[in-house]
Amino acid sequence: MKNCFYTLLVVIAAIHWINAETFTSETGKRQLSASLHVTPSDTAKIKESFREKDIAVNEYLTDRLKPVRTNFKRINSITKWSSIKKKNIEGESAEGGEAVFYEQKGRLEKITARLYGETGQVLTEYYLLNGHLSFVFEKIYTYNRPMFYDVKAMKENHDTEAFDFKKSEIEESRNYFEKGKLVHLVNSLDCGAPFSSDYIDGEQKRISEAFQKLLELRKEK
Repeated sequence: MKNCFYTLLVVIAAIHWINAETFTSETGKRQLSASLHVTPSDTAKIKESFREKDIAVNEYLTDRLKPVRTNFKRINSITKWSSIKKKNIEGESAEGGEAVFYEQKGRLEKITARLYGETGQVLTEYYLLNGHLSFVFEKIYTYNRPMFYDVKAMKENHDTEAFDFKKSEIEESRNYFEKGKLVHLVNSLDCGAPFSSDYIDGEQKRISEAFQKLLELRKEK
């Protein structure tokens, strides 16, 4: 089990619940809140991977994971798609989100899922190889302050920072699948402790269920 993996957020299925913080001018203190009030159109978007190579961190897995990494680079380098379909993700978070399905010559190659919150957002990229899940890249951004916390709010609360997307805390998780099984994962917040088999099994279940929900969403008219 990870020692310091859960320092930011808890991620569940396709939904990554983000604990929001609100600031009040009366107290000038942060208060935890589960409510989210910022629309996606107001939110700076996490950039998708583009012409990006995956970094091999464990040499003993380099050859084994080479097909996954090669496929990741191939797909995120495509500039012209045969079909790009977008669908709203409803009921998964207060602010909702959007799923995008990328097809090339009638074959689904990639899915992205975005979920928005007042104090953060999540982008998950799913890459397919021969019709099966191959690589999942999760990016979680936690803002330095809530979206509504502008310079005025900063001054009212005698604070030193206003909302700045560039100051977000970033967590990245890379998940590698082989024949439908999660065989390796890397997280930017991991302290170096090995992942237990129970944890890996749990992550496989979570990711696979989220992926299946997106495939079902794709079929909806």
